[in-house]
Formats: sequence, C-alpha cells, structure tokens
Amino acid sequence: MPLSIFGFRALWSPYFLLAIVLGVVLYYLITVKWRDRFEGSEPVTKHHMIYFLSSMVLLYIVKGSPMDLIGHILFSVHMAQMAILLLMVAPLFIMGIPNWVWEKFLSVTAIRKVFMLLTRPVISLLLFTLMFSMYHYPLILDQVKLSMPLHTIFTVTLFMSAIFLWWPVVNTVKGQPQLHGLKKIGYVILSALLITPACSLIIFVDVPVYETYNSGEAWLKAMALCVPSSTLAGLSGLGMSGPELFTDMPTLYDQQLGGILMKVIQEIVYVVVIGRIFISWAKYERENADEITRQDLIKRQNLTMHG
Repeated sequence: MPLSIFGFRALWSPYFLLAIVLGVVLYYLITVKWRDRFEGSEPVTKHHMIYFLSSMVLLYIVKGSPMDLIGHILFSVHMAQMAILLLMVAPLFIMGIPNWVWEKFLSVTAIRKVFMLLTRPVISLLLFTLMFSMYHYPLILDQVKLSMPLHTIFTVTLFMSAIFLWWPVVNTVKGQPQLHGLKKIGYVILSALLITPACSLIIFVDVPVYETYNSGEAWLKAMALCVPSSTLAGLSGLGMSGPELFTDMPTLYDQQLGGILMKVIQEIVYVVVIGRIFISWAKYERENADEITRQDLIKRQNLTMHG
C-alpha cells in the first residue's frame, strides 16, 4: 500500500519542522544578531554554521520526514535512523555550537559537573554502550515503541549519551575532557568494538525478536504514536495488519539488515573520523618537529657566536 494513505501530517511532521526552524532562528539570534550582548563572544564562523545547519537538516530527515514513519514499519530503517542520529547529528551539533556559547552553557555549575563526569572517556564509552544495548533489547524496545513518554525519554537520553560519547573527540572548549592523537583514535576504535555485540545479536539471531515489527496487533499500537487513529482503523478493517502491508521483505531479513546497516554506517563514519584525526595529528607532529628543529638551529647559532 502507498505511504500517502497516512496523510501529510504523519509523513512530514510539520510541528517538528517548525521546532527545527525555531531552533535555527534562535541559533542565528544568539550567534549573530544578539552576539554583542554576551561578554566574551566571538563571530560565528562559516564552519560552525555549516555543521549546525547540517545537524538540523539530518535531524529533520531522521525524525520528521517520511523516514521516521517508515522506521515504524521497517526495523532496518529504524536502525539507519539511529545510526545517523547518534553518529552524525550528535558530533555535528557539538561542532556547530561556538565555544563561547558552550562556555556560557557550562558556566552553570550543575551542568558543568555533569559534563565533567559523564564525558570522561571510560564513563562516556560505557554509558553509550549501555544505553544503546538497553534500547535495542527486544522487551525494552517493544515497550518504548508503545508509549510516547517512554519513546521521548529513551530517545533524548540515548542522544545525550551520544553527545557525551563524542564530546572528548570533537569539542575544543578549554577545561573540558579532550583526547589527542593516538588516544583519540583508540577511543573511536574501542567505541566501535563495544557496540558490536549488540549489532551481532541482531544480525545473527534466526528468529524475529521485536513484536512491534512482527505482530500485527503490536505493530498497530506502535503506529498509533505517529498515525491518526482513523487511518489505523481503516487498516485494521482490511483483515490484515503489519509491515507486510507496505513491504515484501520478510521480518527476519529486515531485522538482520538493520543490524548490518548500523555497523556499515558506523564503520563509514568512524573511518572518516579516524582519517581526519590522523591527518590533524600528523600535521601537529610535523609542525612541532619543525619548531623543535628551528629552535635547535637558533641554539647552535648562538653557541657558535658566543664560542
């Protein structure tokens, strides 16, 4: 059946789009229009704007466009959503906020203490791995998809754990936990390894484990979070319900594809990140080596002149 039966509101989430637009307007007001009102502020750079706008566009794609609705039909699309939200939107959002704005935000004592604790490399790795694994445990995900409050709480909490995960890698705020060089590369590689077991279980399990993607009754209840009840009543009146109304892909294959997509997207993102880290680290080492060589030459010249 065509997705158009769900209507414009379910497909394009106009209220969520409005929230995104308001967020972009607020970003412009704080970083450009009202910047002079903040002590210690600096002009926003083109890179900051590109990163922030990219994070907002991707956020709307995964949570406001038809991709969000399809994510309730196909588990593989849901996993692609999670990969983009956690591995792309989170770091782009951090890099899109100017340091002086982060400093103002972190000047609140309670917030600063939370960040200092939860962005420590070991804690941030374990927290993200735990949240990701818990969220995709069948009993938990099925319950989350049947309750709007639970869905919102888990999504926001998981996204915040992704912010804490990426913070030591991409933030440049003075006094905040940061990794450099090989430590940063090792941190990213370890992050990839830690969520591999959860993805592997999804890929290699030989039966469908998510009721909300397999059982018609549970699927209809999950769809009620984003689709008008009148539309769902029409679907239930057809005598059949479930993802098979919209796809020929067997539930098990869809489930396994979801685990594969998460790992593939993760590997692509991490290869790009590690490549950038290595290039920056090599450049830093080369510049330092040149500076040391220059200082040695000056010392030798001084010794020769005084000798």
